[in-house]
Amino acid sequence: MLLIRAIVRPEKKDAVLAALLEEGFPAATIVDVVGRGKQKGIKVGNVVYDEIPKTLVLLVIHDEEKKAVIDTILGTAKSGESGMFGDGKIFVSPIEEVYTISRGGKGL
Repeated sequence: MLLIRAIVRPEKKDAVLAALLEEGFPAATIVDVVGRGKQKGIKVGNVVYDEIPKTLVLLVIHDEEKKAVIDTILGTAKSGESGMFGDGKIFVSPIEEVYTISRGGKGL
């Protein structure tokens, strides 16, 4: 199993979630976050905004679903045809175990 952490623009959240649902991935955890990337924030005039609002989308998936999930997020979260700074990142990490609390057992 894998943990997908996708940091996307807040205005892309609904489109990303709708696309994931359409592709058969309804389960996600959504967290509003702030941060900055390589560009160190945004400078407007003399003011630097270094805490840029983003949305963190978390999904736990089976290994074989990785390509479909990543392709869906990449295709939906990108701004315009070629993308822009600040469109976000996707991180993929292995998951050792998952327990479902209501069932009291292992597995998704």
